[in-house]
Amino acid sequence: MAEKRKAEDTALAPVSPKKIRNDVAVLRKNYQVAASNVPRTSNLFAPIMLLQGHEGEVFTLDFHPEGQYLASSGFDRKLFLWSVYGECENVNVYAGHSGAVTQVKFSLDGNNLLSASTDTTLGLWDLVAGQRIRKYKGHTSFVNALSVTRRGPQIICSGSDDYTVKLWDVRKKLPTASMDSSFQVTAVSFNGTGDQIFSGGIDNDIKVWDTRKNEVLYSMKGHLDTITGLTLSPDGAYLLSNSMDNTLRIWDVRPYAPHERCVKVLQGQQHNFEKNLIRCNWSPDGSKVISGSADRFVYVWDVQARRVLYKLPGHNGCVNDVAFHPYEPIIVSGSSDKHIYIGEIDP
Repeated sequence: MAEKRKAEDTALAPVSPKKIRNDVAVLRKNYQVAASNVPRTSNLFAPIMLLQGHEGEVFTLDFHPEGQYLASSGFDRKLFLWSVYGECENVNVYAGHSGAVTQVKFSLDGNNLLSASTDTTLGLWDLVAGQRIRKYKGHTSFVNALSVTRRGPQIICSGSDDYTVKLWDVRKKLPTASMDSSFQVTAVSFNGTGDQIFSGGIDNDIKVWDTRKNEVLYSMKGHLDTITGLTLSPDGAYLLSNSMDNTLRIWDVRPYAPHERCVKVLQGQQHNFEKNLIRCNWSPDGSKVISGSADRFVYVWDVQARRVLYKLPGHNGCVNDVAFHPYEPIIVSGSSDKHIYIGEIDP
């Protein structure tokens, strides 16, 4: 009989399904052991969670005041409500806008969701009923941003490409006041007491409006390009602004502050040819700020030291909006890659 030739090193041998199942079980067990050794800082299901479901770019997101839910929206015109804990399941989807949704905010009591859209309208959504209960009409062009008062009766302000900042009572469909700007308005925010509005636009300046007189009190100059995001600090004393000049600035907006109100300039995040309205936000204790970036990273700064604490990768598109969880060391980011990441950081 001829001697059997020895198999070459590259020869393939069949593997039984039972062995495959055993190998998979061992790998899963090893992963669970390794994951259990990772020091955790929050109650998230895993250190990083990926939320998928949007069919277009994610432009905006916001945590529920109690921290249990997350709202997101964007180019696909749908508002998604997610559970923050467990497996981050999609709780509900709200449809009704005929244009991209540029910004969403929860109401102060957390019972409703507010939205601004390129269809020139704003919407008020009932979370339990799962539908829009009020449609606000008055703008004649894209609505780029909205803000909600922190106390007292629920008042909304909105900024639009129609060169106006408008005030809305949530109980009425038409605006209660309109303030004319010289340029398109791309970002707005109320002050702590709700009697002033900060607005930014393509003229690079931040205007401070008196809501009782409907006129500009003063302007804050310093940015060299379009302002894309404005957020008030938790204590109401400082305003954070993001601009296409690739800087974040912190402004002292307390009464009788010095004439030069810009107290800090932070660098790191980037804007590019897409010209997206990249938002920014404060941590609940005011010690950190966070911003999206066109270079696909999420940036977190230490306010006092003015240095970047985190430069977080993961997204495959421009990061358009970011936020801190109201109670835990958790951040969320939404991107043009249609994905949302929720992850924990050091407290």
